[in-house]
Amino acid sequence: MRMDLTVQQLRAVVEVADAGGFTTAAKRLHLAQSSLSRAIGEVERRVGVPLFERTTRSLVLTTEGAEFVRIARTVVESFDTGMRHFTGFLAGTRGKVRIATLPSLAAILLPPVVADYRRRHPGVELSIEDALSGEVLEKVRAGDVDLAVTVVSEPLPGLRVHDLAADRFCCVFPRGHRFDGTETLSWTDLTEEPFITFSAASSIRGLVDRTLRATETVPGRAIEARNIAAVAGLAAAGLGISVIPGLVLPLIEFAGLRAVPLESPPLERSIAVVLDPDRPQAAAVKDFLAALLGARDTATALPRHARWVHPT
Repeated sequence: MRMDLTVQQLRAVVEVADAGGFTTAAKRLHLAQSSLSRAIGEVERRVGVPLFERTTRSLVLTTEGAEFVRIARTVVESFDTGMRHFTGFLAGTRGKVRIATLPSLAAILLPPVVADYRRRHPGVELSIEDALSGEVLEKVRAGDVDLAVTVVSEPLPGLRVHDLAADRFCCVFPRGHRFDGTETLSWTDLTEEPFITFSAASSIRGLVDRTLRATETVPGRAIEARNIAAVAGLAAAGLGISVIPGLVLPLIEFAGLRAVPLESPPLERSIAVVLDPDRPQAAAVKDFLAALLGARDTATALPRHARWVHPT
């Protein structure tokens, strides 16, 4: 049996049941008592059974009415909850923001922004997925995330890019190394030095390799590692030096390595917010983007050898 009942009709039945009569319920619903009485009669006609027993002195639920009110109350409460969520969604105070980023940025750059955003948007669910650079961009293109915070080293056709920050590359080495005591190094100083390199899938590897070639620098024998902690641990064990960008340095403090900026030429990574302009953005996502750019514009503190980049 199909019953085409509106939420307003269900709400009217629940209010009459809770109030125990039409007079109080009509006031709560801002209806004339006669209009409410007709509305209840229409519901009873549609369901095919009386929901209330009416006497001159009282109004009580029938057995069928009690069951109907139980169901109607659940529907009304669910509807009201959904509408409150949707209202918050439109306002940016409800919903979900999905972010893809590199592990070092997830650990160092994003936490202060996320903490500030969470204080102002406690009802928004945040999802932060860390991955390698190529995987991060693929998640944006596939629509698996709303935006990405990642290293951008070349044009990204079809994507919108907001410049955010940059960090400088440094040579890292253990205490007591021959570089100890220096304040800067040139790339050619790395010639024939045993080298700990990142795997080819890392965004760091490509930038470092290009600069080594451009400066005609040939390090010594290399050990390859994918994990940041592994690179640091191998360097700390005296197995070689490495080259690491500024926002990664706080993650390797456990290894006790020294970090000296590289000159001739200085090398920086460009970090940006990347999104698909053809995908509609919910208000919560727009607010998170504003929080990221706001951190840049207010110069929220960054680690040494990292800086915010402002649009020209």
